[in-house]
Amino acid sequence: MGLNVIGSGFGRTGTMSTKMALEQLGLGPCHHMVEVMQNPDQPAHWKARAEGAELDWADVFKDYASQVDFPGASVWQELAIAFPEARVIHTERPEEEWWASYSATIGKFFEHRESLPLPPPIAAIFETMDRLLVDGVMGGSDKDSAIAAYRRNNE
Repeated sequence: MGLNVIGSGFGRTGTMSTKMALEQLGLGPCHHMVEVMQNPDQPAHWKARAEGAELDWADVFKDYASQVDFPGASVWQELAIAFPEARVIHTERPEEEWWASYSATIGKFFEHRESLPLPPPIAAIFETMDRLLVDGVMGGSDKDSAIAAYRRNNE
């Protein structure tokens, strides 16, 4: 299929609304973090990426016409090279609003994930995402690191 739209915005910037809009406009299916949770082929790709493997982006996104949110947003520059005809769309919000939303949802989940009674496959997905996103993209879970990463991505 190949991506026609690549989302570069971090999670908590309207990515679920964007996913739904793209799908309504016929630009789906759209890859989003929920796809990693629901598509059994997806976790292995992102685990390999977290371990430093180069991925075949055409294979990772073979069932998708668009992508928004994490984890795809963490590699949007690579996706733009792999899919040169695709349009890149960027979602953002004021950084303090983003931090308030991120820290109350995604950040809070990662802060407590190890103490939650998650089924092993779900726990494994979020261990991968912790390495890939919190450690890799954000450079940590504190506000200063996260906002600095958010700014860099928006620039």
